[in-house]
Amino acid sequence: MRIGLFGGSFDPPHIGHLLVAQDAIEALALDRLLVLPAGQQPLKGPSQTAAEHRLAMAQACFDGVPHTQVDPAEIARGGLSFMVDTVEDVRRRWPSAHLHLLIGSDVVPTLPRWKNPERLLGMVRLVVLYRNTDGAVPDDREIHGGGAADWLATRRVDVSSTEIRTRVRNGLSIRGFVPDAVATYIASTGLYLEKSRTAVRAEF
Repeated sequence: MRIGLFGGSFDPPHIGHLLVAQDAIEALALDRLLVLPAGQQPLKGPSQTAAEHRLAMAQACFDGVPHTQVDPAEIARGGLSFMVDTVEDVRRRWPSAHLHLLIGSDVVPTLPRWKNPERLLGMVRLVVLYRNTDGAVPDDREIHGGGAADWLATRRVDVSSTEIRTRVRNGLSIRGFVPDAVATYIASTGLYLEKSRTAVRAEF
């Protein structure tokens, strides 16, 4: 069994996450892709949206997408979310599975700051996602500790969670940035609105 691990804040999840997930499932022939919203990411500080909202949005985003499963393991565990702990949990549940950890190319330089990176990389096959329209692999492919990794080109989608949050705060439409179910959740809960703008609805 081939399982992909796709972690992140998902604050909020957007169309780019969906396309990356689809690319990974097809390119790596994954039987299952676990989408893992972080409880609290150690490198991002405490100002993240509440975990229950990010989990609900991830579930809305990936609902019905074949071969995907939103896994609340990191949120249920509580405290800071460390991928090495998550991988150990997944290995206990699927001891014979081949695990593929998906990370963005921008995350590679932070690997030395992760908890027990050598142990982590010994349990998974690292898959580095990069955006390149011509499919050329980046020249600088050094991985922490000299570990091996697969480099997977994904479609270039100029959408970010930061931009979406800003658009909501400014009362702008997020149609096309996120699935309708996610936009509905954001609008119904008032997420990302400044306290002074709670009456403004996020259009979709």
